[in-house]
Amino acid sequence: MTYHESLPAGLRPLKVAMISHSDMLGGASVVTYRLMKALKAEGVDARMSVYNRLTDDASVRQVGTAGTRGVRFAWERVRIMAANGFRRDDLFKVSTADTGFNLSHDPWIREADVILIAWINQGLLSLDDIEALGRLGKPVVWVMHDMWCLTGICHHSLGCTRYTESCGRCPLLHSRRDNDLSRHVRERKMKLYDAVPLTFVAVSRWLADRCAESSLLAKRDVRVIPNAFPVDSFVIRPRGELTVLQGDLDHDIILMGAARLDDHIKGLPMAVDALNYIFDNHPEVAQRTVAVFFGDLRSPAALHNLRFPHFHVGRINDPNLLRDLYARSKVVLSSSLYETLPGTLIEGQASGCLPVTFGRGGQADIVTHLSDGYIARYADTRDLAKGILWALDQNVDRQALHESVRRRFSSTSVARSYIELFNQLVAVK
Repeated sequence: MTYHESLPAGLRPLKVAMISHSDMLGGASVVTYRLMKALKAEGVDARMSVYNRLTDDASVRQVGTAGTRGVRFAWERVRIMAANGFRRDDLFKVSTADTGFNLSHDPWIREADVILIAWINQGLLSLDDIEALGRLGKPVVWVMHDMWCLTGICHHSLGCTRYTESCGRCPLLHSRRDNDLSRHVRERKMKLYDAVPLTFVAVSRWLADRCAESSLLAKRDVRVIPNAFPVDSFVIRPRGELTVLQGDLDHDIILMGAARLDDHIKGLPMAVDALNYIFDNHPEVAQRTVAVFFGDLRSPAALHNLRFPHFHVGRINDPNLLRDLYARSKVVLSSSLYETLPGTLIEGQASGCLPVTFGRGGQADIVTHLSDGYIARYADTRDLAKGILWALDQNVDRQALHESVRRRFSSTSVARSYIELFNQLVAVK
């Protein structure tokens, strides 16, 4: 029975206005769009306002014009460059939310019972725009897909702990000033959080733990609800031909993927080092195993030093092909330095693969070490190699692994957790 079907006769369903940078561009946008679809499947009237619209879904609409969106995007980046000495290397690791669109007069927003905001940077909402939404008197739920809400300006702190105090001297700005842009934005966030009763949702316990350390969010209302995943679309299939690999490959597959594989966060050089260690020290494993990488590479040279047998299949846009690849693989590998809730590991488990990963992030919400995966010591490539060897040696009940993922991360389960939260907040209002 859906949420709507459980309502008394004549009572209208919840109306939820969702605000996200996009419906399909980037991981945070994809999972937000999935959440909207899952809420609608439960009878919730959910709609999205986005900066970049890529689908033709009537429940999604784009704000502003191409010109107004471009101006807002450019203004924020220019301000950051002025603060970092006009460097470009760390330009998109930080955001300021000092420009955006005031959506408080939007009919969708004004009709909603609950406003849910997700990833809103790079010109969608400013901090002032969020305060304007709060003045409508509706519950505002802010879903955190990275660390930006709890830091001054960075999306990932990358080991910096200044967010536990007051920021300043920001390494991503190459700043030696206490009162730099990171501290200025942090102070603006503090004023916003004091003015608007926001409810924050962390998509992993790891991220919630970082909130508890943050001088911004330690005393705020932070809940933990994972991202929704289409678990049932990842099914257990017997080995078969994989057209993406040009034939029927009778090898165990180690799978690793990302939107951009050589993003420094993904730690690709450490994966290469671990696989080369296996190639050099366990040749019998390398003879019966192949590593398959999917996703964009800005530099094809990123894999030139990899001696382990491998394929790079590029970006996979066909979801059926991706599911086949997961179903055919034995290990799903992640060497990411930080992840809030890595989708590839969940998708791999849902397909019966064992994840091998580092544990600095939301991986611990997914993997129980030496049970349904392996959590290697952080940045230790030898231990990562050990984990790969362990996973290749396991005889996994793939269907049981799939069912475990369904219980924790299915779209239905996650949608109902959000509905419970929305109803609590509406009742308080």
